[in-house]
Amino acid sequence: MPTPFDTFTPFVLSTASGVDIAGVKGGDGPPLLLLHGHPQTHRIWRRCAPELAERFTVIATDLRGYGASSKPHGDAAHDAYSKRTMAADQLAVMRHFGFERFLVCAHDRGARVAHRMALDHPDAIERLMLLDIAPTLAMYEATDRAFATHYFHWFFLIQPEPLPEALIGASAAASDAYLERVMGSRHAGLAPFEPDALDAYREALRAPGAVHAMCEDYRASATIDLERDREDLERGKRIACPLRVLWGEHGVIERCFDALAEWRKVAREVSGRSLPCGHYIPEEAPQALLAEIEAFFAPAVR
Repeated sequence: MPTPFDTFTPFVLSTASGVDIAGVKGGDGPPLLLLHGHPQTHRIWRRCAPELAERFTVIATDLRGYGASSKPHGDAAHDAYSKRTMAADQLAVMRHFGFERFLVCAHDRGARVAHRMALDHPDAIERLMLLDIAPTLAMYEATDRAFATHYFHWFFLIQPEPLPEALIGASAAASDAYLERVMGSRHAGLAPFEPDALDAYREALRAPGAVHAMCEDYRASATIDLERDREDLERGKRIACPLRVLWGEHGVIERCFDALAEWRKVAREVSGRSLPCGHYIPEEAPQALLAEIEAFFAPAVR
């Protein structure tokens, strides 16, 4: 039976930092980098990638620490999983394929990586689409009971090693339970995820080093990433490229934040709206997302 990525070429690239980044590449046209979120892999794009490959050169990767990409052990400063470091991985992938300037559509954790990439490498990103996030600094600083309850993992995963690693990584059953609780507690439950996709996400989280890497991703977001975000805000450094922000009308971003207002504090040109879904936009509302991508990235296709 054909699979969504049958026409794509898998790759594993070694970066200058010694980390391997895995992904798939397919299609033809302007380069489009797709980045996934937590606790998933590039498979989140399975309902969008084939159609996107008709108009774009699509590169969908597994972030450092996720899927088939390397999972180095964290350091005391959490820099190994800072969004600056993770963004550099993705920039290296695009440059390997000869793309100095490209489009980006990113979800959840991948969107935080893309946010940092747009700040650190403004000449690299032509247009940027971020899915179902508000800026990390804004979300932490506006934390209240409702947000902390819905996003409990933000505060659990940042606990010092080895507590969350020990609890989530105690067994395959434990890591499966964590994944299913986080993904299944959202608006649509586990319904958006076909059994084979859900199995792939479970298997990825069971891999050696995966739970630690996931925790380090969040520890970095609560420490070194926040420091850099504050510095940029104080200096008035903002995302320069056109930014389109989309979020689920049934999700936490809609309930707890004014997404457009928050993004306008850190970006120069912002547009966006909610879509009729929850958090997992590429899997819950692929056709609506494809229409948004088609419209927003159209200037690069002409």
